Amino acid sequence: MNRRQLLQLTLASLGSSFCSRSIADQLPLSGNNLRLVLVELAGANDGLNTLVPYSNDYYRSLRPSISLPRQQTIDLTDDFAAHSALKPLMSVWNSGQMAWVQGLGYPSPNRSHFKSIALWETGGDGNKQRRSGWITHDIEHKLGQSITDAHGISLSENMNLFASDSGRWLSMTSPEQFDRLREKNHRNITVANSAIAMVNRRITELEQSLHGLSSKLENTAGPSAIPGDEFGYQLQQVVRLIRAGLDTPVYRVKLDGFDTHEYQLNRHSYLLSQLASALGGFHKAMVSDNEWDNTLVVTYSEFGRRVWENKSQGTDHGTAAPHFVMGGRVNGGLYGTTPSLDRLQPGEDPDFTMDYRALYGQILDKWFGIEDNVFQAYQANSLDTLIGKSS
Repeated sequence: MNRRQLLQLTLASLGSSFCSRSIADQLPLSGNNLRLVLVELAGANDGLNTLVPYSNDYYRSLRPSISLPRQQTIDLTDDFAAHSALKPLMSVWNSGQMAWVQGLGYPSPNRSHFKSIALWETGGDGNKQRRSGWITHDIEHKLGQSITDAHGISLSENMNLFASDSGRWLSMTSPEQFDRLREKNHRNITVANSAIAMVNRRITELEQSLHGLSSKLENTAGPSAIPGDEFGYQLQQVVRLIRAGLDTPVYRVKLDGFDTHEYQLNRHSYLLSQLASALGGFHKAMVSDNEWDNTLVVTYSEFGRRVWENKSQGTDHGTAAPHFVMGGRVNGGLYGTTPSLDRLQPGEDPDFTMDYRALYGQILDKWFGIEDNVFQAYQANSLDTLIGKSS
């Protein structure tokens, strides 16, 4: 093998990881077509102005300039309201298929964007992170079905969530990338070096997988446009991949811009409007396709933001925050305990009231049926009814 062949082989392997088993050796699907759509709110979403504790006096006293007036909120319960920009999702809430999980965080919080999102995506805490993505091992080895397409597809560039040494976890910006990659067939080179031979074998298997993906997409029309700019386009591609019949259990999309250190009110409202309009369009598409019962949508972010507003009418890096879950089998409502606003931790942050890994454990157990998962030690009884059976 010359230097050029080695470089081409190495470049072809970047951006995806894929298992070493032969595609032909895999078993047919068991019929379980459940999927998880993970939504990253990149930059750290301000939970207090998303799920608003409007009856709490501390909320307004600590945020004299950026607390939301009642006319900019939508009542959910006697004590909580949603930001009015989330109106496109209120039909899902009213149908009892949207839930808020409060106070999510982890011990020894880290306020670095890079380090904290790496923890959330691998399932670590402030002291250490795991080597693989939080969902990869259990999906690859314990799902109860064989995956012939891809274990997961990210519509954004970051692959920390899908870090793995075995499964097929792909990153793409559009389904057309499958066709372009499929056309770049490399020569099956015989080499003595075992490590290079393994890479060569995996590339061959990836090409076989790409051929299957591309074939399924060839006769699948693209769905109608989903609002929400680039974020809506990502969800539009997820709809197309689902309609193509991919046996892919995990999708990831990303909405960036939530690092609102200054002039937060307008910026945050715009971002939440993008989020809600796009997810609202995605919900309508899934209902129309009779796929809503098979779909679970979960948001996540590197951390929340501080309770106190800063001098620039924004908020700085915090710790605990709420996130929402929605889908046809979600039992809607508020879950967990609201962090106290009158007993703040050092750094002007509320203490987290639920380890975020408890939510991960529930997703793996109650959604994918993997009871013996890597997060089973993180129990939260209050989440036992979050995910129910199909209606």
